[in-house]
Amino acid sequence: MEFLPLFHNLRGSQVLVVGGGEIALRKSRLLADAGAVLRVVAPEIGAEVHELIVSSHGEALVRGYLESDLNGCVLIIAATDDETLNAQVSHDARKRCVPVNVVDAPALCSVIFPAIVDRSPLVIAISSGGDAPVLARLIRAKIETWIPPTYGLLAGLAARFRQQVKHLFPNVQQRRAFWEEVFQGAIADRQLAGQGAEAERLLQAKIDGDAPSAAGEVYLVGAGPGDPDLLTFRALRLMQQADVVLYDRLVAPAILDLCRRDADRVYVGKRRAEHALPQEQINQQLVILAKQGKRVLRLKGGDPFIFGRGGEEIEELAAHGIPFQVVPGITAASGCAAYAGIPLTHRDHAQSVRFVTGHLKNGTTDLPWSDLVSPAQTLVFYMGLIGLPIICEELIRHGRSADTPAALIQQGTTSNQRVFTGTLANLSQLVAEHEVHAPTLVIIGEVVTLRDKLKWFEGAQASV
Repeated sequence: MEFLPLFHNLRGSQVLVVGGGEIALRKSRLLADAGAVLRVVAPEIGAEVHELIVSSHGEALVRGYLESDLNGCVLIIAATDDETLNAQVSHDARKRCVPVNVVDAPALCSVIFPAIVDRSPLVIAISSGGDAPVLARLIRAKIETWIPPTYGLLAGLAARFRQQVKHLFPNVQQRRAFWEEVFQGAIADRQLAGQGAEAERLLQAKIDGDAPSAAGEVYLVGAGPGDPDLLTFRALRLMQQADVVLYDRLVAPAILDLCRRDADRVYVGKRRAEHALPQEQINQQLVILAKQGKRVLRLKGGDPFIFGRGGEEIEELAAHGIPFQVVPGITAASGCAAYAGIPLTHRDHAQSVRFVTGHLKNGTTDLPWSDLVSPAQTLVFYMGLIGLPIICEELIRHGRSADTPAALIQQGTTSNQRVFTGTLANLSQLVAEHEVHAPTLVIIGEVVTLRDKLKWFEGAQASV
């Protein structure tokens, strides 16, 4: 190990930065965030650097560097493009045994700046020893996706109760076991979900010995339209901690694979007139599993509250007093339209967009047709493939032009995506010609004409 990672408390301490340009600005921002008092010396000091100096109650020395500038400083940063000057600063700092960092010159450094994931008070540093800083930044980006910003709140919660727990458990092993249980259970879930007051209440109850027995919870999570990259950070976190997963037909296998490996998986998908489990039984199953103390993931394609029956499920949970979290997902309209290169609104073509189900609960396609024929409105039909002939006929009959552009997007956002464009007059014919099957989204409106200009997803088929 070439460099020993340490975290320095610079709050209120003076730090010298030699240089006043863009390189110095990047370092000065980090130092100011850490509470350092900046002393910057350079013949020219940029406006943004000067603002940081003022905000840190530091000093600006608009002149050349002098060795005496090191006096009283606990850290030295050489951030100029003058290699000779940088080497001199390094030599002077080492002579005084003061830590020094020379930007992009590891051989002249006694300390280096890592790539930082800041979830204060939780801070993660990644370093390549100065050999591959770009690689360190790429790894930081990956860690950023794994650790949501709310983890800082979780660390803050622990800090507020640390002394109480220390008095309760004098043994370090006992304390470690206590905190491991806290960080992996309902208390952490509440804090990460933004329910800080409830998390504090539960933690205090646990310390006081009044904590209730482990209770289950349901996570109603939108899995998006198919591409795993469209999952939210929060969705991924809950997917990886659930004990049981109830998943729909539209949840892509690649997304299901991201769930916890040892979780029980229960398929509850639905097709037209073919339900693996009726909705009422799904609702009951969520309640039963949660009452057994399990963390239950209800994983739905798209968004749970957009034609996903999520409202029906949380009604049942609320009626039985079962705690739940709802995580929005990218709905098919947004995801599929974007991957097909079709903006749902556009100043020249559509000033509103309307999401419509093509299949009502009673099995009919009885829709408010007169409200759907405005030429400045984009229509997006979910589950509209079976009733597509009726949809097209009724829209034309109620005044929408037969030449209105329309698109079919099958398995949108996935590698199997297919897109076919036509008009209201021939859309049903396209389904038969190209053997289009569910899941398919239907988009109707002038915005479809923009597809040839804007499509970018490589899996999309050419327009028909």
